[in-house]
Amino acid sequence: MTTPAATPLPASTTCCIVGGGPAGMMLGYLLALKGIDVVVLEKHADFLRDFRGDTIHPSTLEIIWQLGFLEEFLALPHQRAEKLYGEIAGKEATLADFSRLPTQCKFIAFMPQWDFLNFIVAKARQLPNFSLHQQVTVTDLLKQDDQVTGVRVKQGDAVQEIRADLVVGCDGRHSVVREKAGLEVMNFGAPRDVLWLKITKSPDDPEWSTGHRGPKKGFIMIDRGDYWQCGYSIDKGSLDALKQRGLEAFIADVAEISPFDAARLRNDITDWEAIKLLQIRIDRLKSWSLPGLLCIGDAAHAMSPIGGVGVNLAIQDAVATANLVAPALIKGNLTLRHLQRVQRRRTFPTWATQSLQVMISKASQKKRTKPPSGMELWMRQRAFIPFLFGRLIGIGFFKENYKR
Repeated sequence: MTTPAATPLPASTTCCIVGGGPAGMMLGYLLALKGIDVVVLEKHADFLRDFRGDTIHPSTLEIIWQLGFLEEFLALPHQRAEKLYGEIAGKEATLADFSRLPTQCKFIAFMPQWDFLNFIVAKARQLPNFSLHQQVTVTDLLKQDDQVTGVRVKQGDAVQEIRADLVVGCDGRHSVVREKAGLEVMNFGAPRDVLWLKITKSPDDPEWSTGHRGPKKGFIMIDRGDYWQCGYSIDKGSLDALKQRGLEAFIADVAEISPFDAARLRNDITDWEAIKLLQIRIDRLKSWSLPGLLCIGDAAHAMSPIGGVGVNLAIQDAVATANLVAPALIKGNLTLRHLQRVQRRRTFPTWATQSLQVMISKASQKKRTKPPSGMELWMRQRAFIPFLFGRLIGIGFFKENYKR
C-alpha cells in the first residue's frame, strides 16, 4: 500500500484513536460507519512489519460477514486452518477443531496483518468522517481538571494539539496512552519468550492444508505461502546465553526439534539479525478508563501468543466499544460510566483467556516426573476436547456482534 501524502491534522474531532492496529482500525471504521467523526493516529508510515498477529479468527470473520464484505475479504491471499495440531505425550494430536462452530467461517484465516489492516483502511476511507494520519507520534495527553480532552502529537518537526470528546488508546502493549494516563498495570508473568524465524519453502516440503503445526517440543510452523514462519520457544531472558553459545549451536538445537536439517536452516539463518525476539508478557489494566479516555486491545490487556487470540480479543473489544459508546458520542453526553461499561463487558473473556494462558504456560514448564494423572488420561480420551478448544480459540469465552 502506498502511503498517501501527509494531510493536515485536525484541531479537533469527536473520537481520536491512538494506534492503527487491529483494534484501532476496526473501531475507527465502526464508529465512522455510525456517523461519528474519527481520527486515527499511527506512528508508522505503513503496516509492513513481520511477525505480527496474523490470525483472523472465526469470530472476526463473523464481524466482517455482518459488515457485508466477507466474500471480498476472503478473496485476499490467505491460508485456512480448520484444525490446529500439536504434540501431546510425544504424539501428534488435534488440539482444536473449528468444524462445529456456530459461525459463517469454520476456520482460522492466516493472512499478513498488513493485508487485513489495508483492507479495513480502504473501507473506512470511503466514509467522509474518517481520517487516518500516519507518521504521527502521540507525546502526551491533554487534560482539563480530571478530564482527558485530547492529545499532543508530533508530526515531523511540528507539534500540535488535537482536541477530542474521547481518546482511545489502541497503541499496543507498550502503550504511550496508558503510560501518560498513569493507569495501573497488573502483571501476571510469562516464563517463556519466542524467537521468530523465516524458512524459505521448498517444493519437497509437505503440503499441509491446515497451514499450521504446533506446538511440538516448543516449535511451531505457519504456512506463509512462499516461506514458513517458525516460532522457537525459549526460557524468558535466555537469548543472550544462546548467543554466547554461538549461532551454529542454536541451529543445531532448532534442527533437533524441527523438520529442517541444519544445512537447510543455515541457508536462512545466516546471522542473529534473521532471528526476531518476541518478549511474551501477560498483563491487564486495573482500570481501562478515565473521564474522556479508554484503552482497549493490547493497550488494556497484553496476551501471550498461545492460541493466537490477541488479535481476536482486540477486535472484540473494538466491536463492544462501538456498540456501547457510540450512542453517547452521537448525543454528546459521554461520561466515564459509558466507558466503564466496556471494561465490565470485556473483563470476563479477558480474565478467562489470560488465566488459561497462564495455566498452559505453567504446565508447559513442568517436567514430567510421574505418569499422567487419571484426569489427564480422561481428558485425552474425550472426543469433545478439540471442539471445546476450537470454541475457546475460534470464538473465545464471549462473542460480540456488531449492532448497526
